[in-house]
Order: sequence, then structure tokens, then C-alpha cells
Amino acid sequence: MNKRRVVVTGLGVLAPNGNSVTEYWDALVAGKSGIGPITYFDSENLTVKIAGELSNFNPEDHFDRKEVRKLDPFTIYALVTAQEAISQAGLDQGGVDLEKVGVILGTGVGGIQTLEEQHSVFSFRGQRRVSPYFVPKMIANIAAGQIAIKHGFQGPNHIIISACASGTDGIGTAARTIQYGDADVVVTGGTEASITGLCISGFANIKALSTRNDDPRAASRPFDADRDGFVLGEGSASIILEEAKHANARGANILAELAGYGPTDDAFHITQPAEGGLGAIRAMRNALKDANLNLEDVDYINAHGTSTPFNDKTESAAIISLFGEHAQKLKVSSTKSMTGHSLGASGALEAAACVQAIQHNILPPTINYTTPDPECTLNYVPNIAQETDVNVTMSNSFGFGGHNGVIVIKRWNE
Repeated sequence: MNKRRVVVTGLGVLAPNGNSVTEYWDALVAGKSGIGPITYFDSENLTVKIAGELSNFNPEDHFDRKEVRKLDPFTIYALVTAQEAISQAGLDQGGVDLEKVGVILGTGVGGIQTLEEQHSVFSFRGQRRVSPYFVPKMIANIAAGQIAIKHGFQGPNHIIISACASGTDGIGTAARTIQYGDADVVVTGGTEASITGLCISGFANIKALSTRNDDPRAASRPFDADRDGFVLGEGSASIILEEAKHANARGANILAELAGYGPTDDAFHITQPAEGGLGAIRAMRNALKDANLNLEDVDYINAHGTSTPFNDKTESAAIISLFGEHAQKLKVSSTKSMTGHSLGASGALEAAACVQAIQHNILPPTINYTTPDPECTLNYVPNIAQETDVNVTMSNSFGFGGHNGVIVIKRWNE
């Protein structure tokens, strides 16, 4: 039996450097960072005072005030980006079987803002003052559920949680769902609203975050010798995946093909990648096998590239080990240099960047790359976007717990 082909027909983005697909892509190409001082809460007593917050985003531009009170920001972000993607794909024009439209998203920490807020209410004011909306605002599955309720999508509906691989695993799981025939269309991607004092403190206390508070835009510097940790970000990206014949039948504009997916686990350590990136190597190899592509077919890798010492050198070693001679021809960049690390949303934001790279034949750069690291020896598209033919892209995501998710996105050919 021939495997059903899966294509991308819509994108939606909220990122620290852009509140739409167009704004986000233009910022990436321009090397524009969205990282700055934390404004959501008083960070004076924290060791880390910077993050990749959304800029000029007001939920009340999209929902009435009463509705906003019932939604955690991670759900708001997902609803907004899903609407942009659905509109681009033309799914709101009718003509689709709603029973065959699913929603499968990734998130790392779900409604953490609501959880922290209501725990404080309970601790200081007691049970009676806890919001009746607490549970349906906080639970991680609710973002997918809310999208389904708003649009009437009655197909498979899940949230995937695999730490920083969540968005990529959500996309891969959505593709498999279409290939298996359980859906013809899936709204997928990832969403995260994790910039809180507790999250910052937790990551800071395991020495994972950059403390370059005096120069926020230069703090995220993947693969640079002077990197000192990642910058916490937030946001959402929604991607419409669709069975190719279904997309063609309704005249959809196909942006790219989701050709392969490779999930693995290191089974090694709760936070550190396996020595030599063995789990990452297997995930990349499996994704290419699933896509029926060879190593030399890959033009570009959007790296996990967090700007932590361990991740960047291990990921570089894994790419070199797997790709061999072709590794020196590959272009590899980390858009986290501009957005920070949005945990469960990061893989989705980076998948959207891969689709745009194919659409425009432009590779987004790794900014803040000033001092080469002798342990990171690939072409990281330093500081300035590059125009080149882009036909096959790979996006890597690796998460605490040893989770590895890799997807292959390629130019669509009938």
C-alpha cells in the first residue's frame, strides 16, 4: 500500500519577533531578535532578567474581555495562530468533512501561568477564592480542545507532551494520523506561555539559562564559543497538514510536503544529551528513512541549537557523525538565536521557518555568532541570511527526558 502523502497548506505564528507568519519570517531574514528585559513580572530579585516575550500582542484584539478571563495564555496563543493557519489554508470556506479534521498540538508545561496564579490564591485566600475556571484553563489538552470547539473539528484530538520536542512530535504524530487514514486534515504545531517567575527560577537553578542580562539581544548565541545558556521564550505556531489528494481536490495552495518523522529517546539522562548524540543520530536517520531520502539530499537543518554548552556541541557532533562528508556542505542554523527557546512551541516555530525557507529560497541566520567554537565546526549561516536553493530541510528538537523528534520538510512535487 502506498503511504498517503502529507502536505502543508497553512501556517500561523506568534513569536517574540513577529505576531504573524509574515512578521516572523521578515524578522528572521533580517536577523531581528525578540529577546529583551522581562516585563511580565518584577524580575529584580532573579538572577535571570531577560526572556523572549511576545511584543505588542493584546489578547483583547482577538477575544472579548470575558472570554480572555477563561483562557490561559498558552490557549490564547494557539487559538490565534490556528485561526491564521486555517484562514491561509481556506479551511474556513467550507467543503471539508469536519469529522475528518483533527487537532494535535504540542506543549511543554501547558497552563503554567494559571497554575501558579491559582495556587497563590489557594495558599493565601483559601478554597472559596479559587477560580471555577482553574482546571479547564490549566490542563494541557485544553488548547487542542478549544480549537476543536471553536471550529467544529471532530477528528482525533490530542496534546503531545515531550518537553522541548513536543511541537515537533505533535507535527510528526499529526502526519502519521493522516497517513493512517484517521484524518484528512490536522491542525498541528505547538504552543507555550511559560515565562513566569517559577519557570525562570527552575531553569536558572539548574544553570540552563543565560545570565547576559545587560545585553539581551546578544544572550542567545547558539554554537558560539561564548554561549552561556538558553533564553526562555514563548509563542505558538500552527501548521495545517493535509492529505495531498484531499488538498488538491479542494484547490488548496500547497506550501511544502511533510515527508518524514523520526522519534527516539536517549534513555541516558534527565537533562543532558547522550554522549555523541546517539539518540539524535537515530532520530535524524529514521526521519530520512521515513522520507525515503538520502543524506546528501538535505540542504538545510534548523538545529535545536539552544545556546547551551552541552546541546550545541553534541548536536554538531551528531550531524557530523551521521552526514559524514556531506556535513561540510550542509547549512545549519538556529533561529532560537532570535526567538529564545519556547519549549514545546519551539519545534513548531522552527518547522514554520523551514516551510518559509523553501517558499523563499532563503536560509535564516544564526545571529550573535562571533567566536567560533572548536567543538562546533559546521556552517551555521552566521549572522546574515543566505539566498540559495532550498529543497529539503530537516528540523531537530530534543527535550529533557532524552526525547528526540526530527521532521523532514521538502519542496512539493506532484
